[in-house]
Amino acid sequence: MSIIINQDRFVAAHVLELVSRERKLALSRREWKHRLAGMGYGICETDHGDVLETLPHRVPVCSLPAELCA
Repeated sequence: MSIIINQDRFVAAHVLELVSRERKLALSRREWKHRLAGMGYGICETDHGDVLETLPHRVPVCSLPAELCA
């Protein structure tokens, strides 16, 4: 697991690709969150949408598109 400190668009795009691929493999939102936690990421549900963050430090990585979170 790595901690993302520098908000690089290239890194965020690769992480978003990983999250999207895992969402397609998971049967439910709960399983998806569990799979992401195993990789060191968590989903924070906010008023403005879901945000992907690192665990355990809770550093925001990027916002998640609404179609992934449905």
